[in-house]
Amino acid sequence: MKTAAREVWLGRAILVSLMVITLVPFVTLFVTALHPTGTYPAGLEWPDEPQWSNFVTAFQAANMRQLLVSSVLIEVGVVPLALLISTLAGFALGHLRPPGSRWIFLVFLLGLTLPFEAIVVPLYYQMRDIGLLNTRWAIILPLLGLFMPFAVMWMRAHFINMPEELSEAARIDGASTTQLFLRIHLPLSMPALSSLAILMFLWTWNQFLLAVVLVDDPTRRTMAGALGAFQGQWGTDIPLLCAGSLLILTPTLLVFLAFQRHFVSALMQGAVKG
Repeated sequence: MKTAAREVWLGRAILVSLMVITLVPFVTLFVTALHPTGTYPAGLEWPDEPQWSNFVTAFQAANMRQLLVSSVLIEVGVVPLALLISTLAGFALGHLRPPGSRWIFLVFLLGLTLPFEAIVVPLYYQMRDIGLLNTRWAIILPLLGLFMPFAVMWMRAHFINMPEELSEAARIDGASTTQLFLRIHLPLSMPALSSLAILMFLWTWNQFLLAVVLVDDPTRRTMAGALGAFQGQWGTDIPLLCAGSLLILTPTLLVFLAFQRHFVSALMQGAVKG
């Protein structure tokens, strides 16, 4: 009993330590953002007169409203289409298993080993040659390709663990492949789809490198990509820079907190099945 209680307390201590390590940077950003502009705060010292107006100033200085619209447009262009393609590919590779499916999956698997930074320069010239440079499509199309290896592997892992008895029973009842996918497998894949959507939303929202390299206009970038332009303009104003960083991070935190149950349920589902 003593050993079990000791393990419980050790586990709780580790969780609390990890939580503190995770929260300290956000607390530091928040406290620093409340200091007067132009100052250089030291440590976690709470200001005598918190400057809540710094968040309004950062919102206006960085054109956050335009950046928010641009980020939403990029999200709408990336996430739904990536979910559609990866779900269809995952169903084909994980359940239908056509001839050569293992080799096709191996190609997707090799895509996970491709260094992201190694393809930025070729992407720049490719986007320039097809006339998409400095447009949102220069971010949307490369992200679709970059997300596919992981997304297809994620959905294939879900469909490959689906019981064959469900499909056999549906086939006996006369269901076609399309009906089998839409009426049986797709509803059962909602936890995996929702967690994949959360991941792709976060990755797209926080995309920095592609937005900076392929798009010159800050108002056409993602919010994280526009942070580079904001930093260049206000890099010496630490409180204002921290306020802008918090404004950019807030939507991703809200989305994750709102849908964390779906994300955890999908991970637990995969752990139980696999």
